[in-house]
Amino acid sequence: MRTRSIVPTLAVLCAALPACAQTPLTWDQVKARFETANPTLRAGQLNISESKTQEITAFLKPNPSMTFSVDQFEPFSGNPYRPLGSLLPFASFDYLHERQHKRELRLDSAQKATSIAESQQLDLERTMLFTLHSAFVQTLQAKQLLLQAQANLDYFNKEVAIFRSRFQSGGIARVDLDRMLLQRAQYESDYQGALTNARSAKITLRMMLNDRTPVDTFDVTGPFEFQEQVLPLEEFHTVAEAARPDLKAAVQAIEKAQTEHKLAVANGSTDPTFGVDFARNPPIPLYMGFSVNIPLRIFDRNQGEKARTQIDIAHAERQKDVAQAQVFSDVDSAYITLIGSANLLKPYRGADGYLATATRDRV
Repeated sequence: MRTRSIVPTLAVLCAALPACAQTPLTWDQVKARFETANPTLRAGQLNISESKTQEITAFLKPNPSMTFSVDQFEPFSGNPYRPLGSLLPFASFDYLHERQHKRELRLDSAQKATSIAESQQLDLERTMLFTLHSAFVQTLQAKQLLLQAQANLDYFNKEVAIFRSRFQSGGIARVDLDRMLLQRAQYESDYQGALTNARSAKITLRMMLNDRTPVDTFDVTGPFEFQEQVLPLEEFHTVAEAARPDLKAAVQAIEKAQTEHKLAVANGSTDPTFGVDFARNPPIPLYMGFSVNIPLRIFDRNQGEKARTQIDIAHAERQKDVAQAQVFSDVDSAYITLIGSANLLKPYRGADGYLATATRDRV
């Protein structure tokens, strides 16, 4: 009985102590959890698996067909004791032969569709990783702002204590102390706002990790400092053009459209059907024959599909130009934002910077 009463008490105390909180996660740990647990990424991986199954369907061979018939029953003949005397059994097997590499082209088109799905998955991962990293940095920023707001409130509480001592010794009037107490409300408001922002940032990050850890025990850690090393804009253009998965998917879409056009041309060709048959025709006990069925291509019934796939190639090329323009636009916008933020942060650094000046002023 005594042990049972101690266990809940220890659990409550452990929840209240910082030492029992979860070990703060680094960026590498957050990224690893995100790649394995995020439901959106896992759903996208299923799309790739689904696309690979289409490759199996695309390369299937046509099945042969079998026909079996029996003719010349004679139930009303002059000899009722031999109704099967003139029976003619007939069995045939047919197989459609696809020409112009139709199966290979269908497989090639399905494989290109899988490549596009993989590139789109990489682009989804790139976009979500950017959002994840932003949430990670915002969490670190919110923690720093919370520490700053706590430090400001503690420092102001010391000033309030000094003013209270001066008031009690008769050094200042009551109105001076009241003004200091009213100013404290602003610091309390800043602290509560920073606390709320820190919890909200953790909730957002925790949601992307599909984590059910209580927000009070969930924490991250990492460097939170400014680095001035910025590459030239042209280098960012080159890297983005070579690495952006959405641009790669647009190029792959052109290749797929070209394969679809080749398949449309191949589908316009005629496919012969080869057959072999076996039958009995008294007095011949068994005979066999061969047949070839060739559709007559008097009218080209595939002109519309050829024209459509040709237009799809041009459409895919235009979409590739749009994707390339979007890549350069994203890089330019991000670069301008980065340079602007760097210029704003530079005055805060150094011995005569704003941060050092504020630290000396507080001391």
